[in-house]
Amino acid sequence: MRELGFRLVATRGTQRVLDNAGLECEFVYKVDEGRPNIVDLIKSKRIDLVMNTPLGRASFYDERAIRRAAMQYGIPCITTLTGAAATVEALRSLKQEQNEVRSLQEYHALATTSTD
Repeated sequence: MRELGFRLVATRGTQRVLDNAGLECEFVYKVDEGRPNIVDLIKSKRIDLVMNTPLGRASFYDERAIRRAAMQYGIPCITTLTGAAATVEALRSLKQEQNEVRSLQEYHALATTSTD
């Protein structure tokens, strides 16, 4: 994500993991830890994409508040590691390749003519 121009923001534990992996990441409070917290950043439109993977009951309150704020403010919210990986690949592809819009029928026609 950093290579694609995104600024990374994470709560304490995630920030530690990302920093240890060599990824610069800004700290933000969890919802119940103080302010400004991640929901405050979403509401102030300082967040463009949320990747929030569930960790069980302990983080249920934060996860629900984050998903709700993201939905209310029209921010895409990814909740699985598989979805996060697919999103990163899609964003990378959009940045590196010229894309054109085609109908499904056009894609199907291309697929059948290339195998003939």
